[in-house]
Amino acid sequence: MRSRALRVAAVFLSTLLAGCAPLLREPVQAPAAPPADFPEGYYREAAAQGKPVFRVDSRESLVVIEVRRSGSLARLGHDHVVASHEVGGYVAPDEGRADLYVALARLAVDEAALRAGAGFDTQPTESDIQGTRANMLEKVLEAEKFPFALIQVSGANTMRGDVTLNVAITLHGSTRTLQVPARIEADAGVVSVTGGFSFDQTDFGITPYSLLGGAIAVKNGVGLRFRIRALRLPGAE
Repeated sequence: MRSRALRVAAVFLSTLLAGCAPLLREPVQAPAAPPADFPEGYYREAAAQGKPVFRVDSRESLVVIEVRRSGSLARLGHDHVVASHEVGGYVAPDEGRADLYVALARLAVDEAALRAGAGFDTQPTESDIQGTRANMLEKVLEAEKFPFALIQVSGANTMRGDVTLNVAITLHGSTRTLQVPARIEADAGVVSVTGGFSFDQTDFGITPYSLLGGAIAVKNGVGLRFRIRALRLPGAE
């Protein structure tokens, strides 16, 4: 009897790790357009002046965040991979500037290929994934209140080769500036940027998920890697 009770408790706890318990509410809906104050006009004007301006190709761009479990009962759950396949924005190499945005409500969670790429050897159930995603959007990111993550690169001395970019990230209502190592490859028609870095959720006022006094939790620090591909706007010759 005691062993059966322990098994039931283990199953219950595993569904809670990293917010896996499903919510009754539907996940928030993704915004249909960029943020109202997104500086799209700046890039359109620069292109009209003949400056090289590149628009992010969302189909060929990817942002991946790895969120890892912690706590004495971490073995009962899963690490998680959160991804955006719909990054939007612009790059102006001659200005040393780029502005990107991610609609949080379009984030994907625990895609099998990305989990394998991160070296995770387990795969959550579909119900676990949906529960994790719903809790992440509502309880952790508060996506209805803060629907976008914004990324701005400024003051770049060069937009080619191995560089360190000055990147301002706005998430959950807080903005932090980071020095991000990246690799930039560019020609007349395409700019590609790859790189990665780590940050703490608490830097952006986000409280990492925790339960039972931290016995079930996710780590504060997360790792982010990105691949951004941008195509030159027509008319910017």
